[in-house]
Amino acid sequence: MPVDEYFTKMFRGIETASAQGETDEEKAGLGWAFADAYSKKALAGWDAAGVAIENIAIDGPHGPIPLRLYRPEGPFTGAVLWCHGGGFRHGDLDMFEGHGVSVELARRAGVAVASVDYRLADDTVKYPVPIDDVHAAWNWWTDNAGTDGPIGLGGASAGAALALSAALRTRDTGGRAADVLLLAYPFAHYPNPTLSPAMSAEMAAVPFRFEAEGVDEMVRNYVGRISDVPRDALPGAARLDGLPRTRIVVSEYDDLRASADLLERQLNEVGVEVESYLAKGMTHGHLNHPPSIAEVANSLDFFAKGLHA
Repeated sequence: MPVDEYFTKMFRGIETASAQGETDEEKAGLGWAFADAYSKKALAGWDAAGVAIENIAIDGPHGPIPLRLYRPEGPFTGAVLWCHGGGFRHGDLDMFEGHGVSVELARRAGVAVASVDYRLADDTVKYPVPIDDVHAAWNWWTDNAGTDGPIGLGGASAGAALALSAALRTRDTGGRAADVLLLAYPFAHYPNPTLSPAMSAEMAAVPFRFEAEGVDEMVRNYVGRISDVPRDALPGAARLDGLPRTRIVVSEYDDLRASADLLERQLNEVGVEVESYLAKGMTHGHLNHPPSIAEVANSLDFFAKGLHA
């Protein structure tokens, strides 16, 4: 199906707003400001009703790690540790992909959720610090979630890579393994696999893309280099056997879709139970947008059902 009208309107608005700027910096700032206002307007009326929220911090190997805990009203039947996306250098607990997804998983699946504010990569923070934070949060959450039910580990985009890396570390070093991995449009490989010619042609409808230079810069900021990248940094290069059953949400119009598709094939090859959901008409990061969009809601339901499959 074509790109969802929600996103085509957003793209047109970003382009119009950006055109008012004189420098590249001004254009980018105006574009981001429009996108932020657009999504906030679309989220009008959404709230966290029925979910108790608590901000805490736990000890980690690099200092305190902020967590935001979500517990639905009444008894809950499992738990999730969730990692927002943002290319390893952006994002926080307040973005909808962090806060909103956590609320929705708590409500839809009847589980407790911990959203982890891992350290973002910059000039001083590099791999493996973000993984260290997620792994420490996972170990704490498995001891403190307060449930005998299934516990999932998941994230979106870069956060999905960190969740997968933490699961690999748990497999190799011991500890409570996740019952299910929930990976939304994961960025799991470097170099990023190329799209098929047919998919490349369809992506012409999307004005904002993951160009090769941008992916290089994302990895360089995270790892410090684009050669000799550690296998668990972008974990599609790692040994993947022995992982928990996995659910993958894929955005239809996404340069990183090739990474998600390859990861599914890799997991199948080594005997990991894996199931994917293609969110039609969606672009990368669609869980950062309102669940009033049908395919956003469907993606959340796919994850929620996977917790108790």
